[in-house]
Amino acid sequence: MPLWLFDLDNTLHDASHAIFPAINANMNAFIAQVLGDGETPADAATVDAARLQYWQRYGATLLGMVKHHQVRPEDFLREAHRFDDLPAMIRAERGLARLLKRLPGRKILLTNAPQKYSHEVMRHLGLHRYFARHIAIESMRVHGRLRPKPSTLMLRKLLARERVAPHRGILVEDTIATLKAAKKIGLRTVWITRYLASHPNLQRGAGHLPRKLTKRPFYVDVKVKSVTQLPDCLHRLR
Repeated sequence: MPLWLFDLDNTLHDASHAIFPAINANMNAFIAQVLGDGETPADAATVDAARLQYWQRYGATLLGMVKHHQVRPEDFLREAHRFDDLPAMIRAERGLARLLKRLPGRKILLTNAPQKYSHEVMRHLGLHRYFARHIAIESMRVHGRLRPKPSTLMLRKLLARERVAPHRGILVEDTIATLKAAKKIGLRTVWITRYLASHPNLQRGAGHLPRKLTKRPFYVDVKVKSVTQLPDCLHRLR
């Protein structure tokens, strides 16, 4: 039986509808305060440049803020994920519970989102019961250092802890960099493209897509628009 590693945002639900815009605004406000002079927040251009640089260099803006500005991860995550009414912001396809029930093998949620937020989203969707484990960004540490996706060190540690050979694992994810890292260590990969074009970092030029979204990169085994299509693709993941 395979071990499924499922991303959360823009994989199991539409984070681009309302959640990502809110996170984007929260994150910008927090970074502006950190990069400011103590009285005046940094301007938008300075904030955008920092986010772009850190996202490209480290795969997560958080890591750059921790490394270069001594920001505490818990402070960054708390401020970025402040919502007035999170349940009202969640949008997802129907039939996800039936899908997860049909897929053979164990399932782990693997998300760069914080635990409190991801637990709330999963419970609202009614999907938490289908996952054997829930690994949020706070738990993604290797030798005491934070190593979120797309870290190959973290992925290797996870597989070793689960006692699963890489070829028995399947990562379901919307982020190209993480899929590429997963394939590098031998995982099978599924690329979810439904919400791809609206990712805020891609809109800001912080990442790049293949020239055509219809093109499947060599490190992607299966490319589908929606996770609901997974049962029809199982033969391509064996």
